[in-house]
Amino acid sequence: MPLPPDILTEIDAFVRGGFEDRERTIEILTEEMYEPGELDAAEVERAVDDAVRAHDQAKKGWPATTDCDRLDAAFDALARQGLVALQNAGYTQSDGYGDVTEAYHNAPDRADIVGYCFYHGQDLARAVHGGGLFLAFGPMDADTEETEGPRIGALIASELQRAGLEVRWNGSFKQRICIPGIDWKRR
Repeated sequence: MPLPPDILTEIDAFVRGGFEDRERTIEILTEEMYEPGELDAAEVERAVDDAVRAHDQAKKGWPATTDCDRLDAAFDALARQGLVALQNAGYTQSDGYGDVTEAYHNAPDRADIVGYCFYHGQDLARAVHGGGLFLAFGPMDADTEETEGPRIGALIASELQRAGLEVRWNGSFKQRICIPGIDWKRR
């Protein structure tokens, strides 16, 4: 039985998102997001293979530098400036905070880490389908959110712009930073 359109949209987001390989995408769909047996595994495999082929074909027409390359450069620069900068951190914002905390506690140079920046799987799916990319951010010390949060946000916005990405943000810690026009092309 063919897969419903919403499942095909999820498959498309995983493949175009660029973080999961074929096997992991199939595993996520058939064992984690849905109960084992809920989806026809053979249909999922076929749909993933079709999405991978379409993605590989589309890549042939991409420019040498994509917005995802620009995003990678900005996140690398932010990491060098003392931020835990994570891409595709968990599936929800709560997962992302957990991943940031884990990365912070595992970092050998914790004293140099002043803040964090991340987006999660739901943000990624929205970006893949043209809805912009939202970034969570803040200081590692929650007690300094009101004072240090805007400063960290400004640093992130500046690096994103330096990398060539459009940024929409009101300067407040209470609003996530948005890259509204990101053209998601991850190799």
